[in-house]
Amino acid sequence: MDEEALLKQFAAQFAHGPDDADDTDAAAAAQGADSTANQVADDADQSPATFDTQQFLNGLDAIFDRHTAATEAGPYLEQAMVDAENAGDEAGLLTVLNETMGFYRSQGRHKENQWIVQRALELAARMGLTTGTSEAWATTLINCATSMRAAKQYDQAEDLYHQAQSVCRHSLAPTDRRLAALHNNLSMLYSETNRPDKAELELREALRIIEASSVNPDADIDVASSHTNLALTLLTEHKLEDAHWHAAKALEIYRTGHLEHSAHYASALAGFAQVCFAERRYADAVTGYRHALAVIEECYGKDTDYWRITADNLRQAEEAAAQAGVTVDNAGVAGDAGALPQSGSRLPNSPAQGKTGANAASSPSTVSVSTGSAGAAEAVSACPVSGLKLARAFWTQMGKPMIAAKYPQYTGRIAAGLVGHGSECYGFDDAYSQDHDFGPRFCLWLTDEDYAAIGEQLEVDYEALPRKFSVDAQGRVTFEAHARSDASGAFPSAGAGSTVIPDAANAPTPGTATDDTATAESGAASSDVAEAMTTPIDAPLSPVTPRAQGANRRDGVFRIGDFFESITGYRTAPAQTAPHEWLMLAESTLAAATNGEVFADPTGQFSKTRQGFKNMPDDVRLALISKRLGMIAQAGQYNLPRSLKRGDGAAAWLSIHEFVQATASLVFLVNVPMVVGYMPYYKWQFAALRKLSGSMFALLPNVGEQLETVMRLSSAACYGGAGFGEGGKGAAPAIKKINDIVEQIAADIVRELKREHLTTSGETFLEWQRPYVEDHIASDDPVLKSL
Repeated sequence: MDEEALLKQFAAQFAHGPDDADDTDAAAAAQGADSTANQVADDADQSPATFDTQQFLNGLDAIFDRHTAATEAGPYLEQAMVDAENAGDEAGLLTVLNETMGFYRSQGRHKENQWIVQRALELAARMGLTTGTSEAWATTLINCATSMRAAKQYDQAEDLYHQAQSVCRHSLAPTDRRLAALHNNLSMLYSETNRPDKAELELREALRIIEASSVNPDADIDVASSHTNLALTLLTEHKLEDAHWHAAKALEIYRTGHLEHSAHYASALAGFAQVCFAERRYADAVTGYRHALAVIEECYGKDTDYWRITADNLRQAEEAAAQAGVTVDNAGVAGDAGALPQSGSRLPNSPAQGKTGANAASSPSTVSVSTGSAGAAEAVSACPVSGLKLARAFWTQMGKPMIAAKYPQYTGRIAAGLVGHGSECYGFDDAYSQDHDFGPRFCLWLTDEDYAAIGEQLEVDYEALPRKFSVDAQGRVTFEAHARSDASGAFPSAGAGSTVIPDAANAPTPGTATDDTATAESGAASSDVAEAMTTPIDAPLSPVTPRAQGANRRDGVFRIGDFFESITGYRTAPAQTAPHEWLMLAESTLAAATNGEVFADPTGQFSKTRQGFKNMPDDVRLALISKRLGMIAQAGQYNLPRSLKRGDGAAAWLSIHEFVQATASLVFLVNVPMVVGYMPYYKWQFAALRKLSGSMFALLPNVGEQLETVMRLSSAACYGGAGFGEGGKGAAPAIKKINDIVEQIAADIVRELKREHLTTSGETFLEWQRPYVEDHIASDDPVLKSL
């Protein structure tokens, strides 16, 4: 359903407004708003001439901070709608409507909320947002969809979510948390419509995005919420052990971050209780539900669906406990079972992560890799966490404290992260990557002015940072600070209380983490953690190759412009009006300039420069799509079958190479580099393609696997041999399969071009699609036109 039809449907359905809206509610709104922080006028006649959106948001935050939302938020929001409308501030009104949708949803006011949804959609249409890809439109769609889902209007909700998906592809960065919110909410829709397998996939993608965007996943409320949601979905799939691990992990995060008074903490408590109930651990279920009710009452009051449902769940848990002969005292402490996981307790083993058993907690994790020496390789303990996680730990525990101590006036000016050349910058490094150019490292990026003032000395201090660290069985990194004898060089030790960075992708042993705060308070590592530590690792772990030294160094202190110039040849991205310069930049070059992670960027200047290289002009993207279509047709649809018929295996092999390269590039271009990044160089091309294809938002998601099949069959097709497991079947079956795949890929590409309104033709010989695509290039610059 398109946006216009959807708006008409909502308008028809709710033309008369909510049935339960009355004058009493309006009067209460005015009265309540007048008593709230003196931020609204007494009545419409006294409404301000202008509407201050930030002041409105600050006032709303204050209401939630003092836990009076149950009585004050509704009137405050309703008066704010009046004020914004009277001031003629459409953008401000849309902000108020979005906030209102969230609050009404939490209060179970679903019928009223449908009216708010309709107002928001109509306002967005009036503002011209529905034909664009703005973040405001994406946020509004997600909020509207979620409100309709909560109201059990599933068809409308799914339509809105799908629209949000389309907008988000163009408007949000891949690690934007609103993408994770969209995945989370889609998962709830799938759960409520009996599609748990899809719900689980959405939630795992949401968790991946949230962790990737988090400064500290161990104390991030959004990471915790994602674990809770995933636990509940796994519970519906009867995956109890995995569900328990994720539910307990959520509670650990809330406690590590001291977030127990957050309204969302109630969801984590209730989620853990629900898992415990399914496990017949009734005492723990009762304890969890009681704690959840206390938080709900504090944050929302008792007159909500949230409180009533949780109270009913508590009643059932208490009845089940009584029938099982289990006693639970009034404080909620189990009489014959362990209470909810507390700070410092171990998480249960996760079956998804492998190791189980009584000794799992103390089993060290080691991997052997080559030291990279010229002689025989010597087995050493490899770093079992990814390079990006190691870099973040090195920055958090060593780099950041050093800067705070030695350069306090620059703490708000220095950007840090890991971007550029190197497998770890793409997130694809493994044990094999550690035989060269691997070790604790990060980049510090300065303006020209700041570099002139402190750059050289900062480089000296960076090189002097201690690089000895340990990794425990949970993949947590702890750096060991060495004592400094010079009075001016001392800086806070990482010590026992330093931040430890988990690696969700590579942690070899599940859920035995201890609470870092408790460790810091005791002044020493707990015996559990000490027992699980590997032998300390001295860095660098491997030799530094010439290509990573001198002017080509991959870490240390850089001028922002110098850093990007060393990778791309440009200090800032080419102008949007300079397509010839963009076309000279290889996609792999742009990938190296925009990969990795930024750990800190107080001024935003580094990120702005980096984003400039991500923002490929759409005319350039379309020109490259046209070029790729031409090569797919030339190499895959024309020259490949002709070369095979001639029996020229070498020419056919090279045709396959060109076809694969062009097709893989086209997948990234169609998915928009601003959203998914650029295709990296050949070594990581398919790793990146697999990652992209696994995303729920991916366009042409099957092409990567099809290309791998073509490559696997290429030996038999080109030479009729026994390569790649094709045995003695000869060339004919492989040739037919490859030709069929090439044509299937072409047909899939045409369908996607049509969906994106880049063509109206159904012609599957892709050379003939190029004029249609190039018709959408707005610029008259001849460098963009191939025909």
